[in-house]
Amino acid sequence: MDRNAHASELGAFLKARRMEITPSDVGLPATATRRRVQGLRREEVALLASISTDYYTRLEQGRRTASPQVLDRIAQILKLDDDEREYLVELAGKDALRPRRQTAQKVHPQLRRLLEALVTVPAVVLGRRMDILAWNPLAAALVTDFSKIPEKQRNYVRLIFVDPAVRALYPDWETVAHTAVSQLRMEAARTPQDQRLAALVGELSVRDEHFRQWWGAHHVAVRGMGTKVFRHPVAGDLTLDWDTLTCATDPDQQLVTWTAEPGSPSHDGLRFLASWSVGGTGTAADAGADARTESPS
Repeated sequence: MDRNAHASELGAFLKARRMEITPSDVGLPATATRRRVQGLRREEVALLASISTDYYTRLEQGRRTASPQVLDRIAQILKLDDDEREYLVELAGKDALRPRRQTAQKVHPQLRRLLEALVTVPAVVLGRRMDILAWNPLAAALVTDFSKIPEKQRNYVRLIFVDPAVRALYPDWETVAHTAVSQLRMEAARTPQDQRLAALVGELSVRDEHFRQWWGAHHVAVRGMGTKVFRHPVAGDLTLDWDTLTCATDPDQQLVTWTAEPGSPSHDGLRFLASWSVGGTGTAADAGADARTESPS
């Protein structure tokens, strides 16, 4: 993807955010005239940003770029949050516009050692486009047997949308999936020329209406920390806090962990999965099979 494509994405993002802001949100008086467009008009954004309507129109159409000062004013008008501002910088920054040659990712040795040492904490290493580069046995017991998934399809977002078993793990699937799409949209700004990412977006857009709708909305989010509820076939409902550690020598690799409050039922559930998966042979699917063969007396 070249500079023109980046400018086009910047325009699409600004248009999507503009449509979510009402005149009253930015202190503009209401008018009796029926509005033909949802949200703010281009001329209203231009007025508030102290630029010409033609300038802003060409910005949205991808026919010009903007200075950091102008982008900052627009970000304030459109009430962008920190993640959205970072996305805006990624799209407009010089580094984001410079093509980068990508090589196949390999897990950093220190990350792999840390991953293997986490015997009571499920963890995975995510790479570019949220590909799953490595995992520990407890992550397989919690989520799925990643080794049975072809390497080129071993992607976190793809699993959420196309794997029924993974999808069923999340009672609040829509929130989890929407967040994943927003995080993937941020990835697209960092590596806009990534053909595999473009292929992934194309595949999921065709296969899932939710993905197509959320991707088109241009919402963005960074991976940091949060809480997810899992409905595990063996351990039951688990409320787990997830956290992200970025590799200092390769920011495109991140270790994601899930932990539970000590003494909670979720903590006990993780301890059960950890004891069951000792030796690296346990997976969520195997756990479900074991549970079906054991009936309570």
